[in-house]
Amino acid sequence: MSSSARLNELGEFLKARRAELSPRTVGLPESGGPRRVPGLRREEVAQLAAISTDYYTRLEQGRIRASTPVLSALTRALHLQDDQRAYLFSLAGKPSARSPRRAGQKVQPQLRRLLDDLTATPAIVMGRRMDILAWNALAAAMITDFAQIPEKRRNYVRLIFTDPAMRTLYSDWTTVARTCVAQLRMEAAKYPDDPRLSALVGELSVHDEQFRQWWAAHDVATLSVGTKSLHHPLAGELTLDWDTLTATTDPDQQLVIWTAEPGTPTYEGLRFLASWATGGAPRSSPDAAG
Repeated sequence: MSSSARLNELGEFLKARRAELSPRTVGLPESGGPRRVPGLRREEVAQLAAISTDYYTRLEQGRIRASTPVLSALTRALHLQDDQRAYLFSLAGKPSARSPRRAGQKVQPQLRRLLDDLTATPAIVMGRRMDILAWNALAAAMITDFAQIPEKRRNYVRLIFTDPAMRTLYSDWTTVARTCVAQLRMEAAKYPDDPRLSALVGELSVHDEQFRQWWAAHDVATLSVGTKSLHHPLAGELTLDWDTLTATTDPDQQLVIWTAEPGTPTYEGLRFLASWATGGAPRSSPDAAG
């Protein structure tokens, strides 16, 4: 992504964020008259950030760079969350985004051993672009047989949007899918010049209207923790807590695990799936490169 493209993206991000706010939510008085634009006006954002309307307008138009103090002021004015603030600063090059690495990724040996040992816990390893680098047998039994997906297409976001089974597997597919798009946006900020990421976004934008709409919303999120509900064809209803562990030897590799409280129906469902998986499924994935 060129410098001008990043400035344009920053401007679009600011517009999307101010459209989500109202004068009341930021402590401004309501004018009472009709508003021609959704959310805050440009002059209202400028007022809140203590900058001129002309300066803010040029920021939205991608015509100037913002300083760190201005970015901090906009973070406060637009009530940005931590993920959104990180994305804003990445687009502005403060701090500079890391250069994309072209070399393929291979699973770290310690993560490989951990995957093999997690026989009762579904787990996968995600790399750059949310590519799926490795998995254990229980993750394959719970989500899909990743080994049947061509290596170059083993991507979690692509799977969510292109595999019809995912729309029935996840009880709240819309929330899961929209969160995936927001997480992919954060990846795009880290690696703006990654051609495979750009190709992925282009592919999904062409083939899925919802992806295209959500990508245009400029929402951002990091891969962290949460809860997902699944309707599994064999194990039934599962409510799982998921967590993310980052490899210190390669911060671009993250171990995602799903767990359940012992004694719950979900815990018993995982035990059933684990028994089923060890009866015929492979114990872990082959090495993958991305």
